[in-house]
Amino acid sequence: MHNISIDINADIGEGVGNEADLMPLLSSCNIACGGHAGDYESMRICVELAKQHRVKIGAHPSLPDKDNFGRQIVDMSCAALYQTVKNQIKSLMNIVREEHAALHHIKPHGALYNLAAKDRTTAEVVVEVMKSIHLPLKLYVPYGSVISEVAIKEGVPIVYEVFADRNYNDDLSLVSRTKEKAVIHDADKMTLHVQNMILYKKVTAVNGVEVPIKADTICIHGDNPEVLKLIKKLRQNLIDSGVKIQ
Repeated sequence: MHNISIDINADIGEGVGNEADLMPLLSSCNIACGGHAGDYESMRICVELAKQHRVKIGAHPSLPDKDNFGRQIVDMSCAALYQTVKNQIKSLMNIVREEHAALHHIKPHGALYNLAAKDRTTAEVVVEVMKSIHLPLKLYVPYGSVISEVAIKEGVPIVYEVFADRNYNDDLSLVSRTKEKAVIHDADKMTLHVQNMILYKKVTAVNGVEVPIKADTICIHGDNPEVLKLIKKLRQNLIDSGVKIQ
């Protein structure tokens, strides 16, 4: 157990304004870069905070849909999707360069993340964007997903991500936010949920079925109202269990 290490990430720069409190508790972050939220100023603030706290910086591109916070599918061509994802990442990269920092990873947001997990065409577009950047960036992906398969095939390094504050279906998709049990608000339930995934490499789906899963990084959503309480409890529990956070 003492040989286990885990990364803790959160989606930030999404208008919540809790970044200064969150950043000391994270080891990596995903910065909204204009698709669903975020602008030059919010990106710059997030990059400065990440630098200050030595938190790995990631871009969090989305389908271009601020009205629905990037959580609904937008019908667009592969060429248009490629361009918007690349433009969003590049806008953050410009700020990262200005701040003499480094970009570590890419993590798609919301509907783009969920679509790329199961739709090969969408996954291929995201992976092509990664390849076009010509930097050794990592791609945060769900275990057993289509995008993980495409990335591995194309030589793009991946990091398996699990969600601390979200419940799973037995196909490892996240329970829809339209359903009652989508989000975990109770700190004790979340801690048990995460321990199961990290220490025992399995997750209990909402229907009670245990499913194998792999976790390299844990996400807690920055827009969860209980995020600070949840993440503090989670960190302490992991440390007490001998898990190294890095």
